Amino acid sequence: MEIVGIVISILIGLALGYAAGYYYYRKSNEKNFRAAEAQAAEIVAKAEAETKELEVKTKEEILQFRTQTEEELARKRRDLERHEERLQKRNENLDKRLENLEKKERILNKRQSQIDKKANQIDRLNEQRLAELERVSAMTRDEAKAELLQMVEQEARQDMIRVIRQVEADTKQEADRKARDIIVMAMQRLASDQVSETVVSAVPLPSDDMKGRIIGRQGRNIRAFENATGVDVIVDDTPEAIILSGFDPVRREVARLAMSRLITDGRIHPARIEKLVQKAREEVDQAIKEAGEQAIYEAGVRRLHPDIIKLLGRLKYRTSYGQNQLDHAVEASRLAVIIANEVGADIEICREGALLHDLGKAVDHEIEGPHAIIGADIAKRCGVNVKVINCIASHHHEVEQESLEAVIVEVADAISGARPGARRESLENYVKRIKALEEVAHSFKGVEEAFAIQAGREIRIIVRPEEVDDYEAIKMSKDIARKVEENLQYPGQIKVTVIRETRAVDYAK
Repeated sequence: MEIVGIVISILIGLALGYAAGYYYYRKSNEKNFRAAEAQAAEIVAKAEAETKELEVKTKEEILQFRTQTEEELARKRRDLERHEERLQKRNENLDKRLENLEKKERILNKRQSQIDKKANQIDRLNEQRLAELERVSAMTRDEAKAELLQMVEQEARQDMIRVIRQVEADTKQEADRKARDIIVMAMQRLASDQVSETVVSAVPLPSDDMKGRIIGRQGRNIRAFENATGVDVIVDDTPEAIILSGFDPVRREVARLAMSRLITDGRIHPARIEKLVQKAREEVDQAIKEAGEQAIYEAGVRRLHPDIIKLLGRLKYRTSYGQNQLDHAVEASRLAVIIANEVGADIEICREGALLHDLGKAVDHEIEGPHAIIGADIAKRCGVNVKVINCIASHHHEVEQESLEAVIVEVADAISGARPGARRESLENYVKRIKALEEVAHSFKGVEEAFAIQAGREIRIIVRPEEVDDYEAIKMSKDIARKVEENLQYPGQIKVTVIRETRAVDYAK
């Protein structure tokens, strides 16, 4: 019985505990639910407040935008109204001007009709006067006109010849004096030595047995050398020498240097040839760079593009009539500086323009065209001053000279190339130039004889006096000089002298 009571007590305790737990759980859930419900209500209220605030802000922005738009439209409307007013005024002014022009046109038409009437009257009077003159002089109008024109033409020609001769004499006397003083002073101040050089194309051999080794078995050595250098090797009957032939002077110098070392070394085979050619090419490239740097240092030019310096150095291996082109460029630069200092020109433009004036000769065997234009294009790509570019392009008159400095560069180039001892040319080229000069003179009508004298520095033309008068002789000298400039290549300048001689012969019997 006690056990049953204990069990009942336990069951009653469990029931009471379950009931109490259930009651506590329910109370706790109700509390959490009320808290969540309150939090949700707070979030909803906050969201509603933010929504209302956003709506208010949006309405304000819309109102502000509408106000700004209306103000902008009103401003544009006012501008359009002002513009319309100006157009209206302008149209009114144009209408007034048009009316004035119409009035003036009517007045001019009336005056023109009056002028036409007077002109007709004058024409009739002239016809009457001419008819009276014909009656009095017993000559027709055409005969009188021809005689009058002939007399006027003869007098005008004589007056023109006298004026031209006087002006030319005065101008030449003054210009020759000033030019002679400046040029002589420049040449005296720059009395530098000039060494005539040509690119060596012949390579000496210690003996003729070396020719066979250079050719190699079945010609493999000579083919390898020609492929590596781009230069033709000529092995002929010339004793103890071979000839290197090529248009590029730099390649020819590389080939000469490589061939000389192969002959000295004695080991001649394709692999050795390629190695020595590469080494010679590197040495020549270095020599070109050093020559260019030395040239700009001697000329006093600064800040040149590296590509221009390299091209300038290539002129070391280029000659013209035996004159080394790099030495010629440096000398022309010094002469240009002296002349520019005397006449008040830009010294730096003259210095740089004269140094670079023959830059195109470094690549004229690779690029088609006159060397002056080629050099100007290269200088333009390298960012050279525009005035310097014009000096380069115009020193042979391929383009117009745009400044005093361009003229000075041309003068310096002519002085450097034309002074005694500066250049030499072969007999064949000399004879061709003399014949071409005389042929140019004979191409003009009225020329009887033409003689090139002073080693081609002057040409004297004898004309037939019955075909060429004094005025035409003066014009012919200028035309021949211009044609020589356009068609011939020559150092310095050529004097053109036209001689017209009239002889009166009679016999005493």
